[in-house]
Amino acid sequence: MYFKDVIGQAEAKQRLLTMVRESRIPHAILLSGKDGTGKLPLAIAFARYLCCENPGPDDACGHCPSCIKMNKLVHPDVHYVFPVVKKKKDSKAPVSDDYIDRWRQQVLDSPYFSFKDWMARMEAENQQPIIYVKESDEMIRKLSLKASQGGYKIMIVWLPEKMNVDCGNKLLKLLEEPPEKTVFLWVSENPEQILPTLLSRLQLINLQPVAENELAQMLCTRYMLQPDDAADIAHRSEGSVLRALENIHLGEEEKLFFELFTSLMRLSYARRLKEMKAWSEQVAAMGRERQKNLLTYCQRMIRENFIYNFHCPGMVYMGREEQQFATRFAPFVSERNVIGIMDELQEAQLHIEQNANPKIVFFDFALKMIVLLKQ
Repeated sequence: MYFKDVIGQAEAKQRLLTMVRESRIPHAILLSGKDGTGKLPLAIAFARYLCCENPGPDDACGHCPSCIKMNKLVHPDVHYVFPVVKKKKDSKAPVSDDYIDRWRQQVLDSPYFSFKDWMARMEAENQQPIIYVKESDEMIRKLSLKASQGGYKIMIVWLPEKMNVDCGNKLLKLLEEPPEKTVFLWVSENPEQILPTLLSRLQLINLQPVAENELAQMLCTRYMLQPDDAADIAHRSEGSVLRALENIHLGEEEKLFFELFTSLMRLSYARRLKEMKAWSEQVAAMGRERQKNLLTYCQRMIRENFIYNFHCPGMVYMGREEQQFATRFAPFVSERNVIGIMDELQEAQLHIEQNANPKIVFFDFALKMIVLLKQ
């Protein structure tokens, strides 16, 4: 991954390059932004640039031994930390190195990937990936060694908000007084969930959503889409490269969520309790992460259907099938009930996160939709 491969984010790239030119690289940087904005690709590109033996004014050379090692993410001075799950029949707390081969393959396959993509790669099933306390010992050990190439030692931490509290506390001193020529690159989608004591030691760089014209250009050049189709997908992707790639071919999971959402709305409106109970049992059989993703999708669809009523196409971010459904469903989402529906969805999501019984949570929400849709 080079700077040239990161889609958009010209301002963030220039800020990082200026730090290098002016020899004022912070020892701890937090790249923050929504999913699909290119935080991880930018972190890897910056790590490559710092390790490059013959860097150009705007990018790494691509020919030196360090760049060649970075092509396969095997540079000995660049380390990766990310959320993991315990392996089956293994009582020990895992560390990132236990999954490093899968991680490298995931990044090499596509540096723009989501948390659910990583869960699928790990075969996490219903487990909640976190960064365990044991990881802090590994980080301290790795950074205590001398750089094999005599340059920077870099620690890329993906999704530090998933870090165990004890792990975070053990890293406080390391972040405050790191070894010489050590750079932490933290990549976060929810920085407010990072321990405040850790957050205060990081220099924040916010990544903005990718501009629609840059997304459309990427879809035309890399995926050979027609300009009109590329512009439509870029608009619906809301500045996310990840969502743009998903919108090229509606993902299997998104299709399932769309079917579940439309099914529930129809069943609730018709007050078909027996089928609603079967619907809640079907959703309850899914893993908790997929249940949370479904509730997030439902919130987006309620918001989009509410906006659809105002007849402002430029503000609607739905696919063709979703818009076809909205032509019939949107009138039932109005000022009288939209806040109530969103509140119930957020409450259901909170209960799922707190490990409540999903059958009860989803059937309760389905029953409440009967009343809300009639308002």
